[in-house]
Amino acid sequence: MAHIKKINHIAIAVSDIDSSLGFWRDALGLKVDHIEDVPSQKSKVVFMPVGDSEVELVNPTSADTGVAKFIEKNGGGMHHLCFEVDDIDEMLSELKAKNVRLINETALELPGRKMAFIHPKSTNGVLVELYQII
Repeated sequence: MAHIKKINHIAIAVSDIDSSLGFWRDALGLKVDHIEDVPSQKSKVVFMPVGDSEVELVNPTSADTGVAKFIEKNGGGMHHLCFEVDDIDEMLSELKAKNVRLINETALELPGRKMAFIHPKSTNGVLVELYQII
């Protein structure tokens, strides 16, 4: 049976990184670890560690992404919650067996990690990401 290890990150959708850092970095005092372009997700992400987890500011680099549509509809805000798991393939298999609606039925592989999303219709409206470091 697969297990959740921890909350890996909370992603905040933002339309402007610099103005968003005015709160997250300057007012709250979170330290920016690094900023990364993520072409596969058509986004730019600011990583700010908080204990064993991170707050991520996600800025879409294309208007045809889910994050861009989320910002257009909601004006930004909490986009998703990410759980780090010990075995993402097993977790997805277990969720499918329980008839949980998935956005990704198989994990997407990125350098050093695998990820998949659970549909918000199965989670009371919260987009949930599953994440495994490989």
